Amino acid sequence: MRYFVQAAGREHEVEIVLQPDGSVAASVGGRPVAVDVVSFSDRELSVRIGARVLDLTIEGSGPMLGVVASGTRTYVPVESERMRAAARARGPESAAKSRDVRAPMPGRVIKIFVAEGESVVAGQPVMIVEAMKMENEVKARGVGVVAKVHAVLGGTVEANAVLVSFT
Repeated sequence: MRYFVQAAGREHEVEIVLQPDGSVAASVGGRPVAVDVVSFSDRELSVRIGARVLDLTIEGSGPMLGVVASGTRTYVPVESERMRAAARARGPESAAKSRDVRAPMPGRVIKIFVAEGESVVAGQPVMIVEAMKMENEVKARGVGVVAKVHAVLGGTVEANAVLVSFT
């Protein structure tokens, strides 16, 4: 399956293929990458990429995937080929709505980094939502101009609530 991952301010094309022997073949940007995956549960796994080993906990599902690694939680925009095809079929209005930044979980807004009219790039932090004593940095999923900041500093938000809308 092919995925499109927003990281470090740009998009990366990642292809993951489960082999008949249970191993995983992966490529990033068309270049093969040596990986080994050990799954402890449907949300916890250990991944070896080259010589580096990462213990990961996965939260949520696409298009905004939460990943906890080395005690740090981050949210990464991830779209599969199927998700992209479905968005194209729905048309341009739906694509604009999919760029809205939503709350990954219920929590309290403790920092807001953007204002209406401000330009942002993919991966830029827009606010921090505190949940269960952890600060979760919420990032923009694409390039755009902030149309409206829906959350208020110190306010609470529900999971999947729109935090920031873009034009």
